[in-house]
Amino acid sequence: MTDSTPTLFTWEFASNPYPAYAWLREHAPVHRTTLPSGVDAWLVTRYADAKQALADARLSKNPAHHDEPAHAKGKTGIPGERKAELMTHLLNIDPPDHTRLRRLVSKAFTPRRVAEFAPRVQELTDQLIDRFAAKGEADLIHDFAFPLPIHAICDLLGVPREDQDDFRDWAGMMIRHGGGPRGGVARSVKKMRAYLLDLIHRKRGDLGDDLISGLIRASDHGEHLTENEAAAMAFILLFAGFETTVNLIGNGTLALLTHPDQRALLQKSISAGETDLLETGVEELLRFDGPVELATWRFATEQLTLGDQRIAPGDPVLVVLAAADRDPARFEHPDTLDLARRDNQHLGYGHGIHYCLGAPLARLEGQTALATLLTRLPDLQLAVSPEELRWRGGLIMRGLRTLPVAFTPAPPPR
Repeated sequence: MTDSTPTLFTWEFASNPYPAYAWLREHAPVHRTTLPSGVDAWLVTRYADAKQALADARLSKNPAHHDEPAHAKGKTGIPGERKAELMTHLLNIDPPDHTRLRRLVSKAFTPRRVAEFAPRVQELTDQLIDRFAAKGEADLIHDFAFPLPIHAICDLLGVPREDQDDFRDWAGMMIRHGGGPRGGVARSVKKMRAYLLDLIHRKRGDLGDDLISGLIRASDHGEHLTENEAAAMAFILLFAGFETTVNLIGNGTLALLTHPDQRALLQKSISAGETDLLETGVEELLRFDGPVELATWRFATEQLTLGDQRIAPGDPVLVVLAAADRDPARFEHPDTLDLARRDNQHLGYGHGIHYCLGAPLARLEGQTALATLLTRLPDLQLAVSPEELRWRGGLIMRGLRTLPVAFTPAPPPR
């Protein structure tokens, strides 16, 4: 590797990783590097290689295949999940267990179920905007992008409304510590597990139409879902289901505010009652500056070749979705935001058997949040320069710490 290899995973890099990823795509598309945690891993940056890796059965999601004790030390995966006995979730397992567990929860995310949930998402969106619309300013992460998906996924899981503030606190700890101490995250994970096990016990006597009730019914009808598996499943749906949407709304709003021509086109389309540009627009925002920078951990189960590199058994592989989705070999003018882009098979929600289960819900939340913001606060603008914004550290997710905005105060609707 030459001396011009970009420095990765610094705070400067986090603010704009795309030039470094462009260099890697061209000069070192499958690149071995030492991560901030001290773990050595391969980064895959080209679209074709990324798509291959995401669907390659020789790249296991099970950390047991890692050739180092790094996972046992909490250096890979979600902090605290091993100690809290929450390892048996969809991000850590392979078929046939993955197939069995995914089938159990996929019913909650069918287009029909998500469409039925749309009025509740709209209600949550309006309630949150009502709280700050008259002030003329807000932090869109804290006041809007963060609470919306938390309350939505809690409703879907069946967490009672009176308990949802606890979830918000635990989730906030996970987000705030994205690049800092992992101990606070681990404590939140432990509290969340204890709560979920208790909730599963309580729901056994009063099953509803929610996802946790569905998991209990499945395990009671011979699907052999253990209590730990049920808790782990609820945990990962919450964990994976909120931060991605926080970042989709935050990153997407920032992209619109810094591309006024595209934002104006979208506002005009929404005010005309159209949905086409909103739908293609959210897909483009996922591609352009998506919520997940690197796909979750994979481990080689045998020797294989990716790009021109030989990957040894046990080696960790991280697919850089943010790099693949700006690959000029796949996307025309990849660094241009084009909300009307049609040829947009982005990898923002992954690919293959681990394709994001909650993608329909995230799309609904993203479309509802952005359309409602632009409609109710039409002159929304950044309250600071883009250079002053700070991005959260961390390896997998890409998201803003804060997003200060200003707008003409709007009275709440009658």
